[in-house]
Amino acid sequence: MFKKLTPIIAVSAALLALVPVAPAIAEVPMVKTQVPGYYRTMVGQFEVTALFDGAIELDVKLLRNTKPDELKWRLARHFVGNPKMQTAVNAYLINTGKNLVLVDAGAAGLFGPGLGNVISNMKASGYDPSQVDAVVVTHMHGDHIGGLADANSQPAFPNAVVHVSQADNDYWLSEKNAAGAPADMQGLFKMARDIAGIYQSRGKWKTFSDGSELVPGIRAVKANGHTPGHTAFSVESGDQKLLIWGDIIHAHGVQFSQPEVSIEFDVDQDQAIATRRSLLYAMATGKTLVAGMHLPFPGLGHVRADGKGVYSWVPIEYSPLPK
Repeated sequence: MFKKLTPIIAVSAALLALVPVAPAIAEVPMVKTQVPGYYRTMVGQFEVTALFDGAIELDVKLLRNTKPDELKWRLARHFVGNPKMQTAVNAYLINTGKNLVLVDAGAAGLFGPGLGNVISNMKASGYDPSQVDAVVVTHMHGDHIGGLADANSQPAFPNAVVHVSQADNDYWLSEKNAAGAPADMQGLFKMARDIAGIYQSRGKWKTFSDGSELVPGIRAVKANGHTPGHTAFSVESGDQKLLIWGDIIHAHGVQFSQPEVSIEFDVDQDQAIATRRSLLYAMATGKTLVAGMHLPFPGLGHVRADGKGVYSWVPIEYSPLPK
């Protein structure tokens, strides 16, 4: 039987010898770029686009009112690095149908290459900076107003009026406050004056008071402490509501469960803590959708009460837009 198969095997081997050997598959180079940093959702009839400015690494030593061992445990529980923790910097673009409003403008080049992507991500999302007619500012720290100016110290949003709380305006633009500030704070005051001047000289810098409606459907909500005029913005359309709360939370792995933990950047530590506790309670009770500038991108979600004075963050799920 095997002798009869031998010629067949020989023929098969000969045919296989005629088949060209496929070359080895070449290695595919890695792309090494991230997707554009924008995410879109609807609040009633308003279109809200979260814009990612980037991320920075903060030293956990900046956090106050917590013990080292407890801080280490909380950070590890959320898989957040120690001694550095990543903190996102977000902005939000709101199309009301009549107005295109940007809430904060990111840092531009003030804090290195990890930030400064608001405009590129805005363009990737389908909008152009020239279309923005209002920029509303939660507060005048550099990672929120640095992006108002371009590399040539010109308005990054040439057709926009910039709206800043009266209290933050008076604090950061005061030469007296600047002169009395510690040496390491002097640059922050100068940065604020320089950026404000770009828009002031064009008549496009306006102040507002707590409770002001800046455009129909967007209202200023007092949230001071982090800075004297730190402001949240209530966005309402139909029966839906979003609170953009600025810098209420910097360390999500710590401050939801320990609202008494403050950060060195808080101008008034006690007031910042009181404001955080108040807003966490209100958002959890009302089940209000929240957006935060330093929450993991896109920074949209809900606050859940986990006990008296203890909360956790529940991010929204990625969802398609209604057609």
